[in-house]
Amino acid sequence: MPVIRSIAARRGLAVIAALPLLALAACGYGSDAKDDTKTKVAAGAEKIDGLDSVKIGYFGNLTHATALVGRQEGLFQKELGATKAEYATFNAGPSEIEALNSGSIDIGWIGPSPAINGFTKSEGKSLRIIGGSASGGVKLVVDPKKIKSLKDVKGKRIATPQLGNTQDVAFLNWIADQGWKVDAQSGKGDVSVVRTDNKITPDAYKSGSVDGAWVPEPTASKLVAEGGKVLLDEASLWPDEKFVITNIIVSQSFLKEHPKVVEAVLKGSVETNKWINANPDEAKAAANRQLETDSGKALPAEVIDPAWKSIQFTDDPLASTLNTEADHAVKAGLLEKPDLTGIYDLTLLNKVLAAEGDSTVDDAGLGVK
Repeated sequence: MPVIRSIAARRGLAVIAALPLLALAACGYGSDAKDDTKTKVAAGAEKIDGLDSVKIGYFGNLTHATALVGRQEGLFQKELGATKAEYATFNAGPSEIEALNSGSIDIGWIGPSPAINGFTKSEGKSLRIIGGSASGGVKLVVDPKKIKSLKDVKGKRIATPQLGNTQDVAFLNWIADQGWKVDAQSGKGDVSVVRTDNKITPDAYKSGSVDGAWVPEPTASKLVAEGGKVLLDEASLWPDEKFVITNIIVSQSFLKEHPKVVEAVLKGSVETNKWINANPDEAKAAANRQLETDSGKALPAEVIDPAWKSIQFTDDPLASTLNTEADHAVKAGLLEKPDLTGIYDLTLLNKVLAAEGDSTVDDAGLGVK
């Protein structure tokens, strides 16, 4: 199987291998939930397969709201019985992949590019994508005084969260579609791509050090609250305006050893997405409470309300769009064409969906053979 490599790797630098190191400073995993009756183990509950706990990772982004809401409302714990759900939060995909590889987490909510990177770098041995979570929620927000149209982006400084992350790949692909040139590694060219942590991007925008950003929610709406304008919603670039932004991954070793626990987490995810879609206002409030627990600060209405509306929550991993996103990374020069066969194992998810009377989902030919 081809090994994932960047342009720099062909110059002798293993940039993808280095990405986790770049993210360590931003990694925030290890947070604990406030004591809440919804997250406590029910009296008389039994451990699944005798397992004491399962370690679950996610980001403090609204695009990871399935994890936020499922944790806040105790929906994962309900399915896990006396097997305790333990949680860790992250700011970047590479650091979550590192945690999965080291055993610091067992299951995680993550964007497509880090999942592709982790799978390919390990030659298909580290992880599987076992379910979908969200589509959409990514926007190009700009300073309307400096950028009035898409063609005005040329020559400007635009932030993305991290070299090689999902939004970075999407922006590099969009740049190429405009006929502009940018060196993917340095971010220099017809547009200056400035890799900036989502937590810092609003301040960078306010200071004028960047002219805009291609970012997920709620960062996009934070920029709008600071006077930015949505110039482009990434969903408009995709067929049916659907593309994967968040998937569920699992360590292959954990999946093999504890399939019943994995199935319980997936059932919790399916039930959470049903509850979110049936109760959008209550779910939005629950996600905000969990964000406050994790970060110490809830999102104001002018940020969370527009952000929430732009995200679709789905159990479907939208596998065909993951393959397209991999092609975008190849086009940008961040990947050699990867073999993604086996990146999906949707067996347990489809078992859960069938039991619920819901339609099963497809792996676009990229499932375990």
